[in-house]
Amino acid sequence: MNSSYSKGVLSAALAYACWGLFPLFFKLLGHVSPAEVVAHRTVWSLLFVLLVLAVMKRFAWMRDLLGKPRVLAAFALSALLLACNWLVYVWAVQNDHVLDASLGYFINPLVNVALGFLVLHERPRKLQWLAVGLAAAGVLWLTLQAGRLPWVALVLAFSFGFYGLLRKIAPLGALEGLTLETLILTPVAIAALAWWSWQGHGALVAGDGATLALLLLAGPLTAVTLLLFASGARRIPMTTLGLLQYIAPTLQFGLGVWIFHEPFQPARLIGFALIWLALAVYSLESLWTRWRPAPLPA
Repeated sequence: MNSSYSKGVLSAALAYACWGLFPLFFKLLGHVSPAEVVAHRTVWSLLFVLLVLAVMKRFAWMRDLLGKPRVLAAFALSALLLACNWLVYVWAVQNDHVLDASLGYFINPLVNVALGFLVLHERPRKLQWLAVGLAAAGVLWLTLQAGRLPWVALVLAFSFGFYGLLRKIAPLGALEGLTLETLILTPVAIAALAWWSWQGHGALVAGDGATLALLLLAGPLTAVTLLLFASGARRIPMTTLGLLQYIAPTLQFGLGVWIFHEPFQPARLIGFALIWLALAVYSLESLWTRWRPAPLPA
């Protein structure tokens, strides 16, 4: 296992673990509207990454972007996908749909594998396809059990799937890419925060100290997690990224059922069991392929 791959796996795994525990944090901000939470996440994330860039003295890349409109357009799209994902996720957590959010992130690895196959021409092996099929069956079962179109899950899955693809092929590094994305979103976020404050019901004018501290903390938490994810995504295949993705929804599932006590019909457990079986098949196949002895020369 080479060093770059190992670092990529560790970075992505830590990012997904953080995302899996994020409902605990956003529940504390349930009295702040999702849009305002996202606006604060954007502004404080930008300030955090600019501080990091200042310490590292890495601003030269910004000048090079002026003559690259395609790069700017690509990051504008990734910024839009990121904002959409943030908004729906925070809304889901605050409105007791953590299990729906977990379903979205169970679907997301299937989107990653499909994008890796269709766009990046990655070729999953036979047992990997079996794992994908098992996970797809589990997702289908969960969807049928819900009895309605799982729009929260679908928006989260596809927005983050395409975001991950764009970040994987992006010409900028993890830190620079996140800086550009938040820089694109920040003017809108500042305008929204100014409007809410002028109306007298924004957290900046009506929130207590604990609320403001949590909103401020959302920036570094968001930035560090996204940097870990982007760093991992650039080092490992989309299929491996899809495997690690199951960490976040599994943690969210546990929080939704045992901590937040959201309603969970026993029949839905079949779908989750299929997905967990898929994870086991995928994990064992990947470990066997990576660690099996090389064939002896003839």
